[in-house]
Amino acid sequence: MTRVANFSAGPSVLPVSVLERAQKELLNYNGTGMSVMEMSHRSQDFQEIMEEAEALLRELLKIPDNFHVLFLQGGASLQFSMVPFNLLTTNHKADYIMTGSWAKKAIAEASKLGDITIITPTNPLTEIPSYNQESFQFDADYVHITTNNTIEGTRFSELPNTGTIPLVADMSSHILSEEIDVNQFGLIYAGAQKNLGPAGVTVVIVREDLTNKAFTSCPTMLNYQTYVKNQSLFNTPPTFAIYIMKMVLEWIKELGGVTVIEQQNKKKAKWLYDTIDQSKLFNNHVHPKNRSIMNIPFTADCEDLNKEFLQKADEKGLKNLKGHRSVGGMRASLYNAMPFEDVKKLTDFIKEFERTYQQVLT
Repeated sequence: MTRVANFSAGPSVLPVSVLERAQKELLNYNGTGMSVMEMSHRSQDFQEIMEEAEALLRELLKIPDNFHVLFLQGGASLQFSMVPFNLLTTNHKADYIMTGSWAKKAIAEASKLGDITIITPTNPLTEIPSYNQESFQFDADYVHITTNNTIEGTRFSELPNTGTIPLVADMSSHILSEEIDVNQFGLIYAGAQKNLGPAGVTVVIVREDLTNKAFTSCPTMLNYQTYVKNQSLFNTPPTFAIYIMKMVLEWIKELGGVTVIEQQNKKKAKWLYDTIDQSKLFNNHVHPKNRSIMNIPFTADCEDLNKEFLQKADEKGLKNLKGHRSVGGMRASLYNAMPFEDVKKLTDFIKEFERTYQQVLT
């Protein structure tokens, strides 16, 4: 079987070595005679999987001891509610920087529980400015950002300086793609299905002092303290997704860690951006300093050309390049497991398509 070049924004490409290992262990994990999917989440074997996954994540992200690592369900979308239920509880105010579709959804949920101030950049689809302490309400319970915008292809090149106000970040589409300083945040959350593993598990990294502030009316399953006290085992966790995530984390460590992954990601992104920038047919409108290295949208001025490009790309085995319906055009997602050779196939095809188009015109 020939694998395609999968540019899906999520669920996304996984390392082949991880898939092969999961296939090998599917019927008999570690001599247990059963699959991880069949294994009790209370068993010693699964406890070890959970502990190893947390230890690897702590090592790769250099997570300090005063932060908890939680493995939850519900995706980033559930965190849009969990964050305000747990943190919007002192002054009932929070600032949200509105940089795209996912931030908009987070704002909608938080607005049900408190007073949300929306901070919108002048040109949110193309550029994200710098922010300092004066940009925010002095008595905000937290400031929320979406660090990488999957649909729009933008990213924060510089984190906001929030002073003593906790910074909360949705990092679903670029966690582990580049080095970060966890100490700059109060809480980080990320759905796994981009860089961490398959859909089903959501990682929350939360500072200790922020875990017992929830509304008294907060549902038990939405309270971070529930998962802190029970080591993410209050109810049955997404066992198989956590198992795959552990192997993805092992794969990153074997490659050399986040430092090496970041270098590779920037190289892959540069290949594609250079090809687009040199093209007379396709454009990327994001300001260079805010260009995502994970999600790269591009488009021709003619919609018929976009459709033709997508059709011919699909025939070449370049899959899932269609841009989000809200912005159109194309989008290539270059997550950690995206092979260099697949990015090369895409850049070669863009050049080939443009040459063919120019020949037709002449």
